[in-house]
Amino acid sequence: MNKEEIVQYVKDHPSGKVKIAVTDIDGILRGKYISVEKFLSVIDSNTGFCDVVFGWDAADVAYDNVEFTGWHSGYPDALAKLDLSTFRKIPWENDIPFFLAEIIDKSDQPSYVCPRQLLKRVLSDAKNAGYTPFFSQEFEWFNFAETPRSANEKQFRNLTPLTPGMFGYSILRSTLQNPFFTDIFQLLKKFDVPLEGLHTETGPGTIEAAIVYSEITEAADRAVLFKTAVKEIAYKHAIMATFMAKINENLPGCGGHVHQSLWDDTGKTNLFYDEKDNMKMSEIMKYYIAGQLHCLPYILPMFAPVINSFKRLVEGAWAPTTLTWGVDNRTVALRALPGSSKSCRLETRVIGSDVNPYLAMAAALASGLYGIRNKLDLKQAATTGNGYKDFSNGTLPKTLDEATQMMKHSKLAKEILGESFVRHFVQTREWEWKQHLKAVTDWEYKRYFEII
Repeated sequence: MNKEEIVQYVKDHPSGKVKIAVTDIDGILRGKYISVEKFLSVIDSNTGFCDVVFGWDAADVAYDNVEFTGWHSGYPDALAKLDLSTFRKIPWENDIPFFLAEIIDKSDQPSYVCPRQLLKRVLSDAKNAGYTPFFSQEFEWFNFAETPRSANEKQFRNLTPLTPGMFGYSILRSTLQNPFFTDIFQLLKKFDVPLEGLHTETGPGTIEAAIVYSEITEAADRAVLFKTAVKEIAYKHAIMATFMAKINENLPGCGGHVHQSLWDDTGKTNLFYDEKDNMKMSEIMKYYIAGQLHCLPYILPMFAPVINSFKRLVEGAWAPTTLTWGVDNRTVALRALPGSSKSCRLETRVIGSDVNPYLAMAAALASGLYGIRNKLDLKQAATTGNGYKDFSNGTLPKTLDEATQMMKHSKLAKEILGESFVRHFVQTREWEWKQHLKAVTDWEYKRYFEII
C-alpha cells in the first residue's frame, strides 16, 4: 500500500483507533492506541512516548545509573517518528492498523538509545560499502497451559507444559495442538511475518519457527513482531509462551539463531558464494566470519543480554561456548552454510531467543563488516568435530558481568556500534547484573537453608 491507501484504510477502519509501538532496549514492544485523528496529525511530524520506556528495565523498575533519562530529567516525552512502511493489520484484533515507530532527538536525528535506529545506522555502513544484507531469525520457545494469573499464583513454579515429553519434530504433538499451530502459521502470515517452517523442538511444549528471510530492517521488524505476536496468539488459546533462554537446567535452552548473507547493491548476487572456492565461500564471507569471531567477546551482551542468557551457554546443551566456526556444524558459534549461490549464508548460533532482534542483527552485521573492512584473514581452521572441545581460539565470557565489562572497556565495540549507544547499553546491563545480585533464589534455599 502507498501512503494514500494506508491513510484511507485507517480512516475507514471501524475501530476508530490505531496501535503504535516502539521497541525498548530489551526488545520489548512498548505501545499504545491512538485515535485516527491523532494518527492523521502526526504522520508527517512526530508523536511522543514518555522516555521512561528507555529509562527502566524489563520489570518497569527505573534505572538509577543511566544518563539518557531519570529522576534528574523529569522523564519528559521522547519524540517518536512513525514508519509508514511498517504498516500491518493485526488479524487477531479485527485487522486494526498497526505501525512501528522509532525514537529521534530534538534535532530530528536518530536517538542513540533506539535499537531500530542503531540497526539502520549499521545498515547504512553496509550500503555505503555496496552491500545489501539479507537476514532472518529463527526462534525456539516453551509454551505452558497457563495464564498470567495462574502462573503468578503458582509463583512460576510447577507450571504445566503445553505437552509432555521430549518430542522434537513430532507429528503427533503438532496434531494434538493443531489449533494453536494453525493460528501461529496462518495469523502470522496475515500479519506479514511469514514463516518458512514450524515444528516441535526437543522439550515439553517446545516449538521452533523459522521466519522467511528479507532485507535486514524488515527481518528485524519481523523478529520483534513475531515474539509479541506469538504471545498474543497464545493468550487466545489459554497458553503462555516464553522466550527465556533457559527455563530449566535439565532441559535444552532456546536459541534465536540469526542467518545472514551479503548481496550486491542490486540484491541479485550473493557475495558470500564462490563456486571456485573449495568450500564455496568467497573472500568476503571469510572476512565476515573472521570479523564476528574477533568481535564476539566484546559484543556478547548484544547476543546474550540478561542473567538467564548465560545459563543457556553451557557445554553440550546445543548452544556454543567456544569461539569456533565450522561448515554445517551445530556445535560451533558460527555455522557456515555454503550451499548454493541462492542459499549461501552464515548462522550465528550464539544468539538466544531472549535477545532484542534489532541489537542482535546490528551487532552481527557490524562485526562482520569490521572483518571485511580490515580484511581479517580467517586463519582459524573450521572445526570438524565437537566444537565444545575446540579451545584453539578461546571461549566466550561466562557471565553477564564479565561480558558487560569486556564490552564497556572495548574500543572495538565503541567503534562499530557507537560510543553513546555502548555507554547507555552497558549501563543497562550493569543495572541488570546488580538486580540479580540482590535476589535470593530457590537454589540458595535448597543448598543452604538447613545445612549452613
